[in-house]
Amino acid sequence: MEDADLYRRGAATLLASWREYARGADGAAVRRFPGVAAAVFPAGAERAVYNNALLERDLDAAARTDALEAMENAYAAAGVAHFAAWVHESDRALRDDLERRGYTFAESTRVMGMTLDDLRPPPPEIDLGPPDWSEYLRVLGTPPGLLEKADSTAFHVLIARLDGENVATAMAFDHDGDCGIYNVGTLEHARRRGLGTALTVLHAHAALARGCRTASLQSTEMAERVYAAVGFRDLGRFFEYVP
Repeated sequence: MEDADLYRRGAATLLASWREYARGADGAAVRRFPGVAAAVFPAGAERAVYNNALLERDLDAAARTDALEAMENAYAAAGVAHFAAWVHESDRALRDDLERRGYTFAESTRVMGMTLDDLRPPPPEIDLGPPDWSEYLRVLGTPPGLLEKADSTAFHVLIARLDGENVATAMAFDHDGDCGIYNVGTLEHARRRGLGTALTVLHAHAALARGCRTASLQSTEMAERVYAAVGFRDLGRFFEYVP
């Protein structure tokens, strides 16, 4: 599968996961407009985390203007002043448009994807705890109230144990044959033991068993080499711009 196809599949899964989060948040929705999808979370703990908009790549000048105005209007109508516009690093024209509007670069993550037939490591043997949603949120360290009303049955949660303690977790979400692997986290005292990598590999094997063809994620700079060793390809970076 070509990198462009992996990117499209991963972006679609990311947006679908935002829609699922929105189902469990007061007044939230993912608003679709030509050239952009804006996740609008006007209330609750999700307001500080999930107000993100994903802009399409390689739009012409008029389409870029329309997409940016639609994004801004959607957030203004919801009373949301703080949000992030996600743009692929290769789209210099869109990045320039954002900067001319006064947006500043905040952070970036590496977009990665793979065909599951390319999965390299075998399933690891690690101690797993029950896939309890509230325990997943605790280990992940989410703010109070975040995703507490989400439908946990829509997600696949893995929790790793060390010496009888739940210390690491990762979540997966399937959409149209792609498995998005998100929120891989380990408690500080249990890091550098490969637990996050092991959970990622387990999720990939489980997704293959469920019939998924591809997997996708967004990586921090620190984890890029780890995911590459699993079989994930580098698809460029998401640049996040804020007003």
